Amino acid sequence: MSSTAEALERIRAVDSAGQLDDVLALPDHLADALWRVESARLERFECSGIVVCGMGGSAIGADLAKAAVGDRLTRPLLTVRGYDPPSSLPADHAFLCSSYSGNTEETLACYAAAEALGARRFAATTGGELADAARRDGVPVIGIPSGLQPRAAVGYMFTAAVEIAALGGACDGLHTEIDTAAARLAENRDALVRRSAEVAGQLEGTIPVVFGAELTAPVAVRWKTQINENAKAPAYAQELPEADHNEIVAWSKAGPAPLSAVFLTDCDQHPRLRARFAVTADLMAPAASAVVSIETEGATPTERLLRAVMLGDLVSLQLAAQRGVDPTPVDVITALKSELAKLDG
Repeated sequence: MSSTAEALERIRAVDSAGQLDDVLALPDHLADALWRVESARLERFECSGIVVCGMGGSAIGADLAKAAVGDRLTRPLLTVRGYDPPSSLPADHAFLCSSYSGNTEETLACYAAAEALGARRFAATTGGELADAARRDGVPVIGIPSGLQPRAAVGYMFTAAVEIAALGGACDGLHTEIDTAAARLAENRDALVRRSAEVAGQLEGTIPVVFGAELTAPVAVRWKTQINENAKAPAYAQELPEADHNEIVAWSKAGPAPLSAVFLTDCDQHPRLRARFAVTADLMAPAASAVVSIETEGATPTERLLRAVMLGDLVSLQLAAQRGVDPTPVDVITALKSELAKLDG
């Protein structure tokens, strides 16, 4: 088994901008996020549902929030990735517009659409156009600290989504669960680092397909996107039971691609889902370069979810180290935004 020091050193050798430190700081981010929401002095309000508008790491925070709340959610919590919220949304839905930079064009478009709808709005951002517009319009802003990669701000975006949902009466607050989870993550940092090195060793040289369900469905997506951005490698996410109605067939006649299957299970998943995970893993094993099963750990859904997120983030950094790539730069995304800007004339 790799020691914690060895696992960290492998990452630091390629990590020019300290992405590792930001991942290890997730417990601190969660505690700070709770303080920042409190400092915004937001009042309780009435709404028929919550809409979180965002892209990338800002959007996944809302998906994770919905999963953590689970069946305790009493009103809809919708994530909008794109330029337009559904036209059928009633005006008494509340909008949380989340953009780390404050300049995400899709989120700015949703902010304007919410205004046209006459909906209550909130913003979570470091600044940029979104903060400027919100302050001009008298819209409350949850300030996020600058200096992170947007994807490393997941703890802030998760907490903002949960707390806005609670203030709007969509669920009971998870303040205590988040606070306790942060403390437990801090206690288990070394264990998570060692486990991430083990998992990355199993996935080395493969294209991971990460399977989740219920609580772990958005976690699987987080693993996929972190491997994409940090390791600069293909990865995919699928959800059970849907994958058992299509994806599994492809694995029965898998081609030369070195695919690995990662199964994220949770103790509260429906018994039939847990059975599906086991059977699906067995059926895919002959075509897989590796099959990795990971059971979430923790006393509450919030702790189990956040621990699985932190583990996946660390796995992505370990895979970056294996490939000898710096996890921070995302040059192709920068190039894409530059090309789109040219189209605006």
